[in-house]
Amino acid sequence: MTHGKYSRRQLLRVGGGLSMLGAAAPFAAQLAAAGNAVSQSAPDYKALVCVFLFGGNDAHNMVLATDNDSWGRYFAARNTGNDPIALMPVGTPATPIGGTSAVTGRVATAASPEAWGGVLPITPRTIQPIPAGTSASVRTFGLHPFMGPAKDLFDAGRLAVVANIGTLVRPITRAQYEARTVAFPANLFSHNDQQSTWQAGQTEGARVGWGGRFGDLLNGMNGTSSLFTAVSTAGNAVFLSGQSVVQYQMSTGAQPAVVINGQAGANLFGSTIAPARVRELITDTSSASLFAADYATTTGRSIGAATSLNSAFATSAVTGVATAPAYRNPITGATETNSLAVQLQTVARMIAAAPTLGLRRQVFFVSLGGWDTHDFQNTAQANNLAKVAHALSYFDGALGNLGGVNMRNAVTTFTASDFSRTFTTNGDGTDHAWGGHHLVMGGAVRGGDIYGQYPTLGVDLGTFRNPDMTRSYLVPTTSVDQYAATMGRWLGVSEANLDSIFPNLGNMVTRGLGFL
Repeated sequence: MTHGKYSRRQLLRVGGGLSMLGAAAPFAAQLAAAGNAVSQSAPDYKALVCVFLFGGNDAHNMVLATDNDSWGRYFAARNTGNDPIALMPVGTPATPIGGTSAVTGRVATAASPEAWGGVLPITPRTIQPIPAGTSASVRTFGLHPFMGPAKDLFDAGRLAVVANIGTLVRPITRAQYEARTVAFPANLFSHNDQQSTWQAGQTEGARVGWGGRFGDLLNGMNGTSSLFTAVSTAGNAVFLSGQSVVQYQMSTGAQPAVVINGQAGANLFGSTIAPARVRELITDTSSASLFAADYATTTGRSIGAATSLNSAFATSAVTGVATAPAYRNPITGATETNSLAVQLQTVARMIAAAPTLGLRRQVFFVSLGGWDTHDFQNTAQANNLAKVAHALSYFDGALGNLGGVNMRNAVTTFTASDFSRTFTTNGDGTDHAWGGHHLVMGGAVRGGDIYGQYPTLGVDLGTFRNPDMTRSYLVPTTSVDQYAATMGRWLGVSEANLDSIFPNLGNMVTRGLGFL
């Protein structure tokens, strides 16, 4: 039996060959086809990079208040359980493994905070306000001991902290939340729902994200290369789904797909004419079947995009985009792959290709999992925070010399996560909570500072009643909408369109946070 020019056997062979190419193959040119970028002054280009921490990062152990009042409540809440998660005070020397800590009296292991040394001090450029309930004349702060590269970025003025962010409908206090007198988001402690609410403003099932909506509005600036407006290295993400923009998913490990892209000398099944025939078959839109025609259109678009990307990377990929440096697990000492750094390497190469592709606005999505630390938090979160710091430092360095051009001012990178975690420990981890702190990096960022209100710490005890915390989780004082709108405004989205994308923005006291 034959189908036009092709026999059933030929079709089966073609199908098998295509399956071996893999879904990621057309999108994987970025690593293997790197060429030289043209040195020039920075173009009118801006990009936003979302670093999503899947599982819910415990922000209480990432950015810490270290004044005596705050630290005392922190240490009391976390220096307990069968595997305490309290970090050591600023200036504490690392206890040798097997030695006894002068702070806790416990024997240090590689996976215990006693062996890591004290929290790394950071000094915000502006004096932070003292919230109600905090008995300190001046608040001081620090980062996790394994986030040294992030501290360097903060000190250099290219990294900022945004405090106590969460999904909100309108401003809400602890009293209002407990009395249920003010609206708040649905399904607050659900992973899927809060991941979706962070990325799209709605619970699971949302179809359009705010990164994709930014892409919809700025897509026209990218001309014929608009397919590369929204790019994910972490699979499908609702964050990048627009009403018209289709996210372009890239792999960080596969080789370029050249067999059916028309490259001279390519062969398939031992034939040099087979690639062209296969391409003709899978991109034939003349079929009477609407499904087949639509499939052919989509396939043709993918092949065309891969061809354009291969060409751009071959001619202008930046020589300054080096492979991310080796990453060493601070707990085990073993060298391992930092998948976040690898993804950001792909993003850097895509940005390097932007001039050749004619791109002026892009939105990227990368991610790192493993943050749901109900158990073994000392091992899991510490390593992950070290990966974040390592990856951000690498990305900052790469952007600083992208083919001879400093692109730091053109790229803003920010963290996001399902939610933060409980202030108290469950014995060796933490549980789902609400508000948490996040990081923003870039040359345009007013770094070296903390934005938003860093909250009062501590659970209710005796006569102390924390106005910022209920049942061991923070009630957010800054909304995701304010955080996102600040970045959208920088990217070029108008105020009217920000109101359309974030319908709750008008409920907030301020429309922006000032970090850009």
